[in-house]
Amino acid sequence: MQTRSARRVVITGMGVVTPLGVDVATVWQRLVAGESGVHPLTILNTKKYKIHFGGDIPDFNLDGIVERREVKRLDRFTQFAVHAGHQAINDSKIDFDSVDRLLCGVVIGSGVGGLSEIEAQIEKMIKKGPDRVSPFTVPKMMLNAAGGNISITYGLRGPNYAVATACASATNAMGEALRSIRLGETNVMVTGGSEAAITPMGLAAFQNMKALSTRNDDPPAASRPFDAGRDGFVMGEGAGVLVFEELEHALARKAHIYAEVLGFGTTSDAGHITAPDPHGTGASAAMQAAIDDAGIEPTAVDYINAHGTSTPLGDKAETQAIKKVFGDHAYKLSVSSTKSALGHSLGASGGIEAVMTCKMMENSRIAPTINLETPDPDCDLDYTPNTARDRAINIAMSNSFGFGGHNACIVLAKHNG
Repeated sequence: MQTRSARRVVITGMGVVTPLGVDVATVWQRLVAGESGVHPLTILNTKKYKIHFGGDIPDFNLDGIVERREVKRLDRFTQFAVHAGHQAINDSKIDFDSVDRLLCGVVIGSGVGGLSEIEAQIEKMIKKGPDRVSPFTVPKMMLNAAGGNISITYGLRGPNYAVATACASATNAMGEALRSIRLGETNVMVTGGSEAAITPMGLAAFQNMKALSTRNDDPPAASRPFDAGRDGFVMGEGAGVLVFEELEHALARKAHIYAEVLGFGTTSDAGHITAPDPHGTGASAAMQAAIDDAGIEPTAVDYINAHGTSTPLGDKAETQAIKKVFGDHAYKLSVSSTKSALGHSLGASGGIEAVMTCKMMENSRIAPTINLETPDPDCDLDYTPNTARDRAINIAMSNSFGFGGHNACIVLAKHNG
């Protein structure tokens, strides 16, 4: 078991951009109501595609946050991060003029970064020649643009970098933020993830690798984690950003505290580049590492926000991993997958799920796994099917597993003052 730092880390601000809404209150309300944000895609013409649906955000804008002429210099994934970061920082009520900005940093995860900008400029180069490629291409496409723009906006002069571990990116970013504060490198970290991969190339690539659900006839029911009829994940997009803060720093300014970040664990399957370890070996090791880092027993965990993408292999492997770590307690846990309602926002998903996990702890209410109609015999835990459930949650875990064999888990605890 690892020795925990004396410096404790708490969450004091949260922001989200999702297909169910672009503020925490709206998303939470719709999530616990069992609504789905999956629909026929509107930001992309899918006439030539086999897949016609997903969790896109058609009416998104940065009005009142960023000047319109400046928005054109930001790729969509950075726009999402800036919006969610703006929410989180405002929610935290932190006055950066009153703190040491060198002790305030940013680490944002993303699986692919500025994919839409890359595609647009390649098309322009092919059709019009290299001289017509935009001079803003590099600062728009680079993976660190999300964190860089947040840092510039608020003058945060501490560590500022990006994390790319596919669908585990946001959770790995939060783990890095936790470590930075524990080590005394920073007092405040703006962290989470952002993704905007519903692009012509993005959709085509995931479609052709047969990773996506094909339920074009019923998009809201397509994402069905742990259901026997699941046939792939549903592409989503968005961002989830949180303010991590050293406990005494937060208490000194009388900040509202949503939760304490108890532990983090990360491992690699070292197996297949896309398929999960069939026995969930790497996933279980990451969960156990997070529990050890938190300094708790597995039986202390009340709830798991599962990675739960709705893929045949992934959901089964995650179920096995949970059983391996928790033993008999696995059947006493509450589990749910918010991807059933939001789709899979890839590198942003861990950030969004951490925010929603905090809301579940705050409200003692578990958001459901919707569309779970026919239980899979291999997935036999309590996945909170279809209807939200009241339950006190003192300690929760959020799982994120990505292509490349990346596994990342974070443990959160309800803050009781």
